[in-house]
Amino acid sequence: MTAVTSRFEFYTVAYLTRICNQKASTLAQLVTGLDECSDASIFHHTFQTLGSHHFLTEGFSNDFAQWVLAAANRTELAEQLAALDVRDYVSLAELRSDLRRLVADYCAAHPLYAEQQALEDFNFCESVDVTMSLGMQAATLEEFRAVLEKLSHSSFYFHFITSRLRLHLQTNDFSHWFSEMLGRERLASNVNRIDIYTNTLDGARTKLLRLVDRELSRQ
Repeated sequence: MTAVTSRFEFYTVAYLTRICNQKASTLAQLVTGLDECSDASIFHHTFQTLGSHHFLTEGFSNDFAQWVLAAANRTELAEQLAALDVRDYVSLAELRSDLRRLVADYCAAHPLYAEQQALEDFNFCESVDVTMSLGMQAATLEEFRAVLEKLSHSSFYFHFITSRLRLHLQTNDFSHWFSEMLGRERLASNVNRIDIYTNTLDGARTKLLRLVDRELSRQ
């Protein structure tokens, strides 16, 4: 067992939801809302929604796609919005731009649908986060595994999903530590390929544990 200088420190996060004054009742108004809403709102309706659906393996994982399908009845656009993978984004500005582009292009191509009243309004909300250290650290892969096995959903979500925005890299905290501190590039790559859409958070953690066990067995 080889220790490293920089330990992995585990954190957890709690999100407070704040309802904004903005809402949309048509696709055209959704474009305006995407232009004007805060980054915290973009985060809430994409990254945070994905985290809150950790028991679900079906349905759309972002609120914009879900509203377009259920309230505006535009299946094609909903599928395009749902196809945006948050793992591809290291900034909310980039994600906002692509969301806005898809809705605006659809409105331009289908002007009658753009002004059609939805069955219910889309209400923009924001996520305000409170981050706290768990007081747990790992200096080795064995120590990391011991903590990972009992980690809460919120802590796993913080390190595995939203870390891309914090690192400004297309990776997660775990893979970043495996690669940069432990020199385990293969493990880092395999962990980063775990699908957060087809797996629940529990399922993703189980796959991560298996990858760690496989790595430990090679020692």
